[in-house]
Amino acid sequence: MTTETEFRAAVERERILVFAAMAILIVLAWSYTINVGLKSAALSEALAMPTMKSWSTADFGYMFAMWAVMMVAMMLPSVTPMIFLFGQVRAKRKSAGRSYAPTAAFVGGYLLAWFGVSLLATLVNWGLHSGDALSSMMGRVAPQTGGILLMAAGIFQWTPLKRTCLDHCRSPLAFLTQNWRDGIPGATWMGLHHGAYCLGCCWLLMALLFVLGVMNLPWVALLTVVVLAEKILPRGEILSRGLGILLVIWGGWLATTGWN
Repeated sequence: MTTETEFRAAVERERILVFAAMAILIVLAWSYTINVGLKSAALSEALAMPTMKSWSTADFGYMFAMWAVMMVAMMLPSVTPMIFLFGQVRAKRKSAGRSYAPTAAFVGGYLLAWFGVSLLATLVNWGLHSGDALSSMMGRVAPQTGGILLMAAGIFQWTPLKRTCLDHCRSPLAFLTQNWRDGIPGATWMGLHHGAYCLGCCWLLMALLFVLGVMNLPWVALLTVVVLAEKILPRGEILSRGLGILLVIWGGWLATTGWN
């Protein structure tokens, strides 16, 4: 029978391992994102040329990798509380001799959901650029289109779907209690399931990357902070709705006045 001391030691080991793994993933993802972002101005200038409108397979693969890593950089910090809690539950079940799954399975399922988003974003990116609706491969849409996206994102902040998905993202214990499944397939499914709620909460915010530039680093960082704040700050739903009002005002201004 595992003693309380042994259990606490197991939880602490799990916490340290999860923290180290998450820190490494986030640092690597942000390092790549920053590196690409710093080069994007020169790349955008080159890729804006008419001869570059048609994407090759290599272009598509490069952009998918960029979107996928950027989603890891932006979304992994906000799911950290859930992952830590999953690790604690895992350690408790392991100490009690019950079935458990590696925390990596949960993280893998979560990231799988966002890799799906990355594929869709790459397809949209390709369509917009090939159709001359994007200033460059990593550029931005026209001001009027950007304004509409901002207003749509602002209105979405007030919808029941946003509120429901945000509530699930803000309540990791309730999610695990209601959706626990044993084994690696179960942990992967839980990660995918939670990723779906996270997607439902943030998908239009991610679409705003097309407004100021796909690889506009300050914009990427700001959206990352917003997503994190919505999920972890007290009364995050109030922040979410306040943000919605600001986005609608900004979008209306952008759509009517334009900007270069």
